[in-house]
Amino acid sequence: MKLVRFGAAGREKPGMLDAQGRIRDLSKIVPDIAGGVLSSSGLAKLRKLKADKLPLVRGTPRLGPCVGGIGNFIAIGLNYSDHAAEAGMPIPKEPITFNKAPSCICGPNDDTMIPKGSTKLDYEVELGVVIGSRARYLAKNKAMDAVAGYCLANDVSERAFQIERSGGQWNKGKGCETFGPLGPWLVTKDEIRDPQRLDMWLTVNGETRQQGSTQTMIFGVAHLVWYCSQFFVLEPGDVIITGTPPGVGMGFKPEPKFLKAGDVVRLGIDGLGEQHQKIVRFRA
Repeated sequence: MKLVRFGAAGREKPGMLDAQGRIRDLSKIVPDIAGGVLSSSGLAKLRKLKADKLPLVRGTPRLGPCVGGIGNFIAIGLNYSDHAAEAGMPIPKEPITFNKAPSCICGPNDDTMIPKGSTKLDYEVELGVVIGSRARYLAKNKAMDAVAGYCLANDVSERAFQIERSGGQWNKGKGCETFGPLGPWLVTKDEIRDPQRLDMWLTVNGETRQQGSTQTMIFGVAHLVWYCSQFFVLEPGDVIITGTPPGVGMGFKPEPKFLKAGDVVRLGIDGLGEQHQKIVRFRA
């Protein structure tokens, strides 16, 4: 299944794509694409529905983030061997984890707003993993049981905040407003045969910047879910974004290619759809 959330920001309704890719309204069936709806039993109930019998959503409504009520937005750093090489960093011995503020989460095609004081705005196409059941101290062979599905993410980053003003942590450069586009859809895990064999790409103003594959992940999806559960409880609707391939703006030589107002970023992952964001100046 491909599950969506559509409508005005903060008032999104739950939906499902039908066989023709049209949005069908689920708001009479479930309150949101969130929490218990993402459990195995919750998704099983949705699978029994006949999409063509649900109300058709007319027009082209705004798409919101594909998961609602996200409590923990977890990110993994330097998780692609070719990206680590680009950054001149050693291969991590364990996953590098950090958090993006849930308040940065936005729709897949919403504008990206340049924060006040920003000088080095960057992009990162990433595979998102959506948790479907409460998970603590998972066994390695049970990690994927906790996964509801996957989504496309852009780990928007402000490198000056992240690195030069970090204070030893990355959070300041990762959680600014609009820095967490998720979607267009949540794709249930049964539709993705192998999350470690997905091509991914990103362009800026039509120029290809990132072109990679989840094959070059250092730590795969199952390992990351297991690993995170050893340090904190994962709840239904939590999202883990899993790192990015090479080609980020910071990595270009001799001059980095950071984003500026007016730029248009497009990105996609096999089976998970596409996003586009226009870069805009800060607005109150």
